[in-house]
Amino acid sequence: MQLLSSFRRKSAPAAEPAEAAETVETTESADQTTRRPRGYTVSKRELGKVTPKRRKAGRRVEPPPANRREALKRLREKQRQARAEARAGMLAGKEEYLPPRDKGPERRLVRDIVDARRNLASFFLPGALLVILGSSPTMPFEVQLGANVFWVLLAVGVIVDSFLLTRRVKKIMLRRFPKADKPPRSHYFYAIMRSFQFRRLRIPAPQVKVGERIE
Repeated sequence: MQLLSSFRRKSAPAAEPAEAAETVETTESADQTTRRPRGYTVSKRELGKVTPKRRKAGRRVEPPPANRREALKRLREKQRQARAEARAGMLAGKEEYLPPRDKGPERRLVRDIVDARRNLASFFLPGALLVILGSSPTMPFEVQLGANVFWVLLAVGVIVDSFLLTRRVKKIMLRRFPKADKPPRSHYFYAIMRSFQFRRLRIPAPQVKVGERIE
């Protein structure tokens, strides 16, 4: 009995470290609570709640080609998509897809000036075709004469219209870009060559409507 009583007396102090640990944890949690900034929101993890982890949306890795033929097929498909994207970007007038001669805000302005007006030069090629057909030796003399007169009038009209186009380009360019590195005359040829093209075939595609005011 004395042995049992001695063992019981010795086992009683063993509970003291657990109580001390709980006291330390309570003190630490109290310190953390006092250190938290105002408006701090307690997380679910601190409250002991388990939340399911979100599934990470990893990048989908394309499986390697089974053979050389499939690899070439994938390469052609990527090249086709790249060409289609480049063409769409070029038609939309995006700078990263344009060739060097079409890049820059000044070139964009010149394109808008040309696309916003009706250019006589756009009818030059169809008119030239009519002149070739009308001036054929198989045609009557009156038709040949009319074709030659039409040719002279068309050529003079295109020259005058191109001159008016360059004057307008110069006027607007000096107003928009007075401190440009290149003078307005460096854009004359670009504007005239664009005016000779059919509106639907122009690249980059027109971004303004015919008759829209460009100032």
